[in-house]
Amino acid sequence: MPTVRDTVTLVPSPPSSSPPTPAARLQRIPAVWLVVGGIFSVQFGAAIAKDLFGLVPPTAMVWLRLATSALILLAVVRPSFRGRSRRDWVIALSFGVSLMTMNWAIYQSFAEIPLGVAVTIEFLGPLAVAVVGSRRPRDLVWVALAGLGVALLGFSPAALTLRGALFALLAAAAWAAYILLSKQTGARWPGLSGLAIASLVGFLVLAAPAIAEAGSVLLRPEVLLLGVAIGLLSSVIPYSLELTALRRISPRVFGILMSLEPAAAALAALIVLRELLTMTQWLALVCVVAASVGATRTSPPPLDQPLPD
Repeated sequence: MPTVRDTVTLVPSPPSSSPPTPAARLQRIPAVWLVVGGIFSVQFGAAIAKDLFGLVPPTAMVWLRLATSALILLAVVRPSFRGRSRRDWVIALSFGVSLMTMNWAIYQSFAEIPLGVAVTIEFLGPLAVAVVGSRRPRDLVWVALAGLGVALLGFSPAALTLRGALFALLAAAAWAAYILLSKQTGARWPGLSGLAIASLVGFLVLAAPAIAEAGSVLLRPEVLLLGVAIGLLSSVIPYSLELTALRRISPRVFGILMSLEPAAAALAALIVLRELLTMTQWLALVCVVAASVGATRTSPPPLDQPLPD
């Protein structure tokens, strides 16, 4: 599969009947819109998954997500395993572990506490990446504004459980690792190859716990179809978009853009789960959206240039 650099530097040739690859199509979309699309896809997938926990337990649902992602990406991308350095494999495998941990932990969390609250706590991960990666005073303003939104979202009438909060914090740590490892994976593995391998790692690691938790339920046709749908919404689509975007923007800017996550989670919960918003939560959404817009408008143009593969 051609890399970004290959696509740009090829000598023009007569029109071909061969359609562009999925990765090539994604490269035509601005990086910011790829991130936003991934955010809303994953949060609506999460809301639908939570609504189905009575049928499919959380660990099994995550496993079905990763199975869908791995099978589709391996079939479409067909990654090459030849000529890879040890460092390439370490990064891809670490990326897989962070991806699996992030998904598993947040599902365990919002099985215990409301979706919006769980995502608010989980957002501490990308917010930490944004703070650590900041280089200019103006960036700290957007981080502070996003942090205010997170704090306001935390004032919810819903009760927290220690178990739910701890799982959300684990998801936050894994999310921070995911952001940093996505950047490195995208730079070392062409197209979506790294994501395909990461999904396969998560699928293999979670297989035994998922089967032990759900048992024969996983063999029911409706469960398999639901797993595929959730996998597309929550894994294949958003992570493909994010991995492509992270080739063209820094982890710092990506982390601030992810301040849209609580807003997207609240909207998905409202539509799918009928969770109503309070005035405080609406104010929080204004804060996090303003932070995202501000970070996007003030990010330096060079960050939108492709990184070497």
